[in-house]
Amino acid sequence: MKNQSVSNNIDWISIVIYTLLVILGWLNIYSSSLSSMEDTYQKQLIFIVLTIPLIFVVLSVDGKFYEKYASIIFIISLLSLVGLFAFGKTIAGQRCWYAIGSFTLQPSEFAKAATSLALAKYLSDTQINLKEVSRQWQALAIILLPVMLILPQPDPGSALIYSIFIIVLYREGLPAWYVVTGFVTVLLFILTLVLEPQYVILIGLAVLVIVHFKSRLGDRNIVLSSILFALITAFVFSVDYVFDNLFKQHHRDRFNILLGKTVDMKGIGYNTNQSEIAIGSGGWIGKGFLEGTQTKGGFVPEQHTDYIFTTVGEEWGFAGSLVVIALFAGLFLRIIYLAERQKTKFSRVYGYCVAGILFTHFFVNIAMVVGIFPTIGVPLPFFSYGGSGLWGFTILLFIFIKMDANKVNEW
Repeated sequence: MKNQSVSNNIDWISIVIYTLLVILGWLNIYSSSLSSMEDTYQKQLIFIVLTIPLIFVVLSVDGKFYEKYASIIFIISLLSLVGLFAFGKTIAGQRCWYAIGSFTLQPSEFAKAATSLALAKYLSDTQINLKEVSRQWQALAIILLPVMLILPQPDPGSALIYSIFIIVLYREGLPAWYVVTGFVTVLLFILTLVLEPQYVILIGLAVLVIVHFKSRLGDRNIVLSSILFALITAFVFSVDYVFDNLFKQHHRDRFNILLGKTVDMKGIGYNTNQSEIAIGSGGWIGKGFLEGTQTKGGFVPEQHTDYIFTTVGEEWGFAGSLVVIALFAGLFLRIIYLAERQKTKFSRVYGYCVAGILFTHFFVNIAMVVGIFPTIGVPLPFFSYGGSGLWGFTILLFIFIKMDANKVNEW
């Protein structure tokens, strides 16, 4: 049987949405940097132009290449992260970049695609059963290896993105209690920062009692319930120690401001406060392109990078923000739809990794900008300034587009 033309099966819907997001992103970078006399919008335009041949290279490579060499790509990615400790350039206290002339390259942005390929390769093995503990730990090791190299840089924002891979594992058979445990752990941590420990323990006890008596008679296990209560109690009493000794001061400050325990509008809370003012001032239809007073006044620091969405909110208003959010949602849903239609497990898993990474970046960034998540430095895909981020997200997405186009030749 003759292979069908892959080029005729490219998903143009994804490409159109991607193109619109990149164009809208550049327009907002242009607006946010114009009054500051910086050349960021010019540099970003160069990055966008260079993205075009990058896309052609990704699409010209045979679809099976990414599966065949996934492990090698992952190892190279890990080595690039290790090399930062010796050859990396430190910017704002973070050793995350390689300096190449006047440009910098951030390998953690490319590691997301490499990790997605490695995880997809591992899970697509017919012998893999995520019900087995040994397989669970092997899969988690693939995720944790880049995280352990990214955290010391320090770059907690990039490391946080890898948590979404747990949902991918759950989709492929990981027992649900892993996801439930992660959710409960985060919830208990936040509750303990807000309430006194004894109240959190009482809430935990009440929930366990309700679950115990709501369960079928044969499923009730007083010993298991007692062990869970002991673990909850121990965790709750350890939160203060972890928060005070393992978190850095600026992380503690951001959490305290987010939870309303500290008010610091001129210090650590300045960015979030100004971003909320900028977005709120946009109203329903915005002040107009290049007409944002907060944007032009430079009140929001890092507005062309992590806080780029404040420009959208101020100049385009609620209506414009809704359009941007709808475009992102359309891209996520399209990727998931295509992932479900894949003929190979490798392509399907990779598709879910792509959707998960892009969604997590989107959700955390927007939540951070509107003040419902701590400021941790997570860029908005295709919008935030930076060549590494744009290229990393582009490679991540277009590898999947290539895989999807190649499915016509899969058995």
